[in-house]
Amino acid sequence: MLEPNIFNTVFVFPILNLLVLLYKGFLLIKIPGAFGLAIIGLTAIIRGLFNPFFKKQMETARKMADLKPQIDNLSRLHKGDQKRIQQEQLKLYQEAGINPASGCLFMIIQIPVFIALYNTLSLFLTNGQGAKAIAQINGALYSPMLKINSFDPWFLGLNLTVTPKESGNLVYLIIPLITALLQYFQAQATMPQATPIAAEKAAEKELLNKDEKAKADSGDFQKAMNTQMKYLFPVMIGWFSYTLPAGLSLYWNIFSLFSIIQYQRSKVKNSK
Repeated sequence: MLEPNIFNTVFVFPILNLLVLLYKGFLLIKIPGAFGLAIIGLTAIIRGLFNPFFKKQMETARKMADLKPQIDNLSRLHKGDQKRIQQEQLKLYQEAGINPASGCLFMIIQIPVFIALYNTLSLFLTNGQGAKAIAQINGALYSPMLKINSFDPWFLGLNLTVTPKESGNLVYLIIPLITALLQYFQAQATMPQATPIAAEKAAEKELLNKDEKAKADSGDFQKAMNTQMKYLFPVMIGWFSYTLPAGLSLYWNIFSLFSIIQYQRSKVKNSK
């Protein structure tokens, strides 16, 4: 599993070494729940490394929210001509210095890190083969000083290597619920607020006749899809949290909390 391929060398080995370093650090100062605190510390570090991408995503989201009234107007002026609408939208994006695809970058760059973290935690999940798992971990560490003989997976009364699905304990079912709620609040925080201009355009749309209104409403398909994702994505992440080790949910939830806090701070700053 820990063969020195490109993915392991670039992602898994650094994450594993950092996780063990934090774990041993918390053990050294004798803080209970060292493994969970190590995951939280790892999350904070990764979140800090991703911060430039996060800021770029927020800037793109803000610019697109500012352009929304103009985009809505384009849909009204060129209704029925989807090609023309796309061309005019592209011009607006270019003038504002926006790359619409960059909004997905923040999620995409998390994928290999999340996979690497899963692979790392999987080393701690080898049931009945603890010695073999520890040997694999120690074999991937950069320094002999980091080597471990065992580890304690308990944090706040929960075993972070156990999945809620297989735990047999109702307390663990709180984890996917919290995960889904945090994803919902994160989606809520990232949704652009309606502007007075947007409200004015919505009022104008009501003045269109039924045929014209049907055409105009077709331009709102993407908005409807985004609304659906606001609810479907949290459910999907909640299901993953139900089937994956609790340690991964801890990482995901702390990451979400950082995102929600930063989004809220950004909104307060922009409203001043």
